[in-house]
Parts: sequence; C-alpha cells; structure tokens
Amino acid sequence: MNQKKNHSTDVAIIGSGAAGLTLALTLANHCNVTVISKGPLTEGSTLYAQGGIAAVFDKDDSVESHVEDTLDAGAGLCDREAVHYTASNAKRCMQWLIDQGVPFDMEHDKQGKERYHLTREGGHSHRRILHAADATGKAVQTTLIDRVKEHSNITLLEKYNAIDLVTDAKLNQSGQRCHGVYVWNRQAEQVETLNAKFVALATGGASKVYLYTSNPDVASGDGIAMAWRAGCSVANMEFNQFHPTSLYHPELQNFLITEAMRGEGAYLLRPDGSRFMPDFDKRAELAPRDIVARAIDFEMKRLGANCVYLDISHKDNDFIIEHFPTIYAKCLSVGLDITKEPIPVVPAAHYTCGGVVTDFNGKTDLENLYAIGEVAYTGLHGANRMASNSLLECIVFAQAAAEDIITKLATSPEVSSLPEWDESRVANSDEEVVITHNWHELRLFMWDYVGIVRTTKRLERAQRRIELLQQEIEEYYTHFRVSNNLLELRNLAQVAELIIRCALARKESRGLHYTLDYPQLAPNPKPTVLKP
Repeated sequence: MNQKKNHSTDVAIIGSGAAGLTLALTLANHCNVTVISKGPLTEGSTLYAQGGIAAVFDKDDSVESHVEDTLDAGAGLCDREAVHYTASNAKRCMQWLIDQGVPFDMEHDKQGKERYHLTREGGHSHRRILHAADATGKAVQTTLIDRVKEHSNITLLEKYNAIDLVTDAKLNQSGQRCHGVYVWNRQAEQVETLNAKFVALATGGASKVYLYTSNPDVASGDGIAMAWRAGCSVANMEFNQFHPTSLYHPELQNFLITEAMRGEGAYLLRPDGSRFMPDFDKRAELAPRDIVARAIDFEMKRLGANCVYLDISHKDNDFIIEHFPTIYAKCLSVGLDITKEPIPVVPAAHYTCGGVVTDFNGKTDLENLYAIGEVAYTGLHGANRMASNSLLECIVFAQAAAEDIITKLATSPEVSSLPEWDESRVANSDEEVVITHNWHELRLFMWDYVGIVRTTKRLERAQRRIELLQQEIEEYYTHFRVSNNLLELRNLAQVAELIIRCALARKESRGLHYTLDYPQLAPNPKPTVLKP
C-alpha cells in the first residue's frame, strides 16, 4: 500500500483503458509516466467492448468510404476533417495494436492465404471491423496491460480516484496551466497530490448518469466534470448513445449483446415473434444505433412490453458458438440457449458522444491538459457514434497526444510541489443515506426525463431537479471527507447538468437527440458548445 502523500511525474494519465494505456506505452521510452486507475487496471469500458475496431483492410474498401459512412451516421454534425484524420490513421494504429500482440481473428481467403477476418456492423457499407471473436475489448485491454507492466518508466496507481485538477486558478496564479491533480487513495483513505508536467484525461464516458447502462460502475463522467470545473469547454453533451441491445435479465445486468450479431444476420422481434425494424428503416437491423434504439423504445411503449427479442437461432449452431462464444456462454449461464431461442433485450445508455473540447492532438483549453478517448469531443462522432469507431478514436488520438507531448518535454518547466489537500474543516460523514438517495434520484430522473425520447417540459423538470441536487451535494462535499460514492455523485450531477443544458439548447431532433417538441431537422446545424 502506497502511503506517500505527494507524487511527481512527467505525465499523469487519469484512466487505464485503451486511450490511457496507449498513451502511456507510446510515451514510456521518452519520460516517466504515472497511470491512475479508479479500480483495478482491467476495470473500464474497454474491457467490455465486444464488436471490434473499424479500419480499412479490405482491397475493395476505402478510407473515403469509411469517412462517408461515419458522416452519415453522425447525422450532419461530424467534423469532416476529424473524421478523415481518424479514418486515414486507422490502419497504422491497428498495426500498432497488432505489433503489441492483440490477437485479432484470422481467416483464409480462396487462395488459402491468411488474412484478418473482417465483420460488418450497423452503418458500415463494407466489412471493416477487426475483432477478437466477440471480446475485442478484452483482448486489447489485457494485451496493453501486459505491455505496460513490462515497462520500468510506467508507475501504476490502482484504486485511486481523481478529485480535481490543480490549475493556476486553484493556486491563485494568473495563467491557464494545469499543474497536476488531487487524488484519493481508496485503500489508505487519504488525499494525495500528483504534480506533473502534463496531465491527460482518459477517464471514459458518463453513461452511469442513467439508470440503465451497459457501462461498468467506473463510467461516472469524472474527466468531463473535472475539466469543466477547471475551465475547459465541453460540447455535444446532449448526444448520449443508447445501445439498442442490452440483455434483459435480472441475473445479468449491464451485459451487452454486440451489434456484430445483427451484422451476422440476427433479427429483432416483437414478443409475438414478428420483425419490426423493416417498418422503421430500409436498412432494418443494420440501421444506425439511434434509429434502432428509438424503434425498440417505440415498440416497447406501444405494446407495454418489458423488452423485445434478438434472434440468431436460425443460423447454424457452430457458426453462432464460433462467432459469439462470450455471449453464448454468458446467456447459457442463466439458462438461455441462443442457438435455440431469442435473447430478451432492451436499450441501455452506452456511449457519451460529447465531451471535453480538444484539437486533433488531444489538447484542451488548458495548457498542458489533454483529453483522449470517450471523455473528449474531437468532432469525430457528431450526433451519433458509428459502431467500432470508439476504440479506434482511443488509439488514434492517444498516439497524436503522445507525439505532441514528446515535442514539448524538453522545453517544459520542472514541476513544483503542490499544496496539500486541506481537511482541517471537514468531518467524517454520519449520513451516507443522503448520497445513496441522491444517487438513485439522479439516475432515475435522467432516465425518465432525459432519455431516448425527450420533451422541453421533461428537460425543464430535470433542470429544476439537478439545481436542487447540486446544492445538496455541494453542501455535503464542503462539510464531509471525500469517499468514492461522494466523488462520483458530485461528478455525475455536474455531467447531468451539462447534458440537460445542451439538450435544452438544441431546438431540433438530430441523431441521438430526439425531442417531441422539435421533431424536424434544423438547417445549418452546429455543435452545442458550452464554455465555463
């Protein structure tokens, strides 16, 4: 157990998923790196990513086709330059992952030559998804962890919560620099300082703000909230992707059924066994996620159904088990045999398309502060993220950030020690029930009022709730010592406020933001940017 109160490093990386570990490995031959992980290193959204990573490997495919598919899925709000930058760097970054040892699935072509097996997912016009069966994220995460543990220049701090960034403003200095971060050592139950020449947020998204989510418990919007409090702009927080197919079962909550299953021919069915997606979109089950999620939401509400069903049992048994071994085994563990029966599914909050505004090097509004991966807004996703562009974004922008940091290391001033955390005026909490109650209330009203289908009235109702909740949380935070639940609740409430503000500002329905009061598309759409 690390009892040091003060840590110092060249680069502090907050988050240990694909973005954070890629940044750490790319930097480690040039400087000292410290990776802060809120839970165990393995625990994060990367680990649970099933489908794969999009990149052009097929001779009949093209970067321009990948770009056009992404722009189409993004419903007119993607930054074309960001999309082209990402797609054109995809193959190089996938080769880097291959070189690290990620075991992507292989197959033999008609001539018997070995090549990567590519699958197809919703919104893609070609097969361009590299994958490791149906557990690609696990393959990426475990491979990167193995590489990171081999490197002497990388320090790993597990079970640490980042509390707040230390900026010039926090130090009562003029300027717009980030100097480090206050962290809470969950095992020693003490607040420590970490000063750094550069800080990178790689904390993932904020889907835990909703009652039903496919994300792990750590996805509480910490990086977005910390960056906002530190003075960074955020954008497009109204665009929360709801994955259409999360398993509906009391014993297996938060378990995702990959989109690749629909790519391989699975049908969505009403409880009576009839298909419904052809009624909503000519692409049927392969329509973009926002369309599929809204269709499921509509059918469930229309029929008063608890769920709909995803059926791949018409495919050959061996094909199903070979392509979806993780899902097959998980479902079988609760008595569902997907080779013989359909899977009960519901939509669940899955991905935060907005985030901290950055440039193509991951730089934020604050000097020396970077944001990469799901925490960032790069312009890639627009109003809806296309399948398998998320892990790709992590790798592409982590490497870009690393290159930018490397060019600045030699001229960056030495870090000075940060003032210690002041706990002189706080006490241990004697009413944890306040946190528990507020936590549940927040996630419930976000689901009911700021979910898949919205209205102005619902959003205004949510805005009134969040204002009261934030007052209570701030009062509690001021008087009591920090804890994991308090820190996450504070960040979730901040992110909820940003989502609501962005949603109220958009007077149209586009992509993942659908409101009954403004069902039409507005001309000349622009990103929703909030500045502190």
